[in-house]
Amino acid sequence: MEVLVVIPTYNEADNLRPLSEALFGLGLDLGILIVDDNSPDGTGKIADELAGENPRFKVIHRPGKQGLGTAYREGFTWALANYDVPLLAQMDADFSHPPERLPNLVQAARGGAVGIGSRYVSGGGVKNWGLGRRFLSKGANVYVSTMLGLPVGDLTGAYKCWPRRALERLDLATLGAGGFAALSEMAYRAHLLGYRHEEFPIIFEDRRVGQSKLTGSIALEAFLNVWRLRFSKTFDPSQAPPA
Repeated sequence: MEVLVVIPTYNEADNLRPLSEALFGLGLDLGILIVDDNSPDGTGKIADELAGENPRFKVIHRPGKQGLGTAYREGFTWALANYDVPLLAQMDADFSHPPERLPNLVQAARGGAVGIGSRYVSGGGVKNWGLGRRFLSKGANVYVSTMLGLPVGDLTGAYKCWPRRALERLDLATLGAGGFAALSEMAYRAHLLGYRHEEFPIIFEDRRVGQSKLTGSIALEAFLNVWRLRFSKTFDPSQAPPA
């Protein structure tokens, strides 16, 4: 197996099987790891069924909603401990991240970069969003990029592929953010370690099925976390394991 795709889920029963079929149909040598937060709609049960059908499909069950950042932290930590794969990817379960773009991200990670499916490079964009949400999302990315000095257009997106060694050096256990803010925190740490971010355009389509999980408290955490990263020594790259 070359790449393991980590996918957090909460109430994704209608999306899980078609997404699994789309990913396994890409022709990549991949596996899927679901991190389910005890979804009341039965997502966890469907994930178990898929795991029984395919040995490259694995599931972590958590007792309840604990945040996107903690889901990725737990999923990546488990994957690094249990799989000797050179690449690890992450994405949403709701088809907002087009599966057909994953090969581009994998190719970037093969070359040692962090591959990003980006809404905010030439050719990228969003679909089915109102003007207010477009303005807020774009503004948040400009804000984070400027505050942290990161030359990346899309820092708040979750569609990425990582070289294994990059994740091993990030010190995932000490990530401070529990929600969406963990995405920019991981990007910042990777930047401090000298990893390139290579962006590929995607059209981010709002959820096909289900409801958005973004809340005001999550947005506030993301805003405040940038100041914590900028002005607190939360991560010392000199103490990271060698590349």
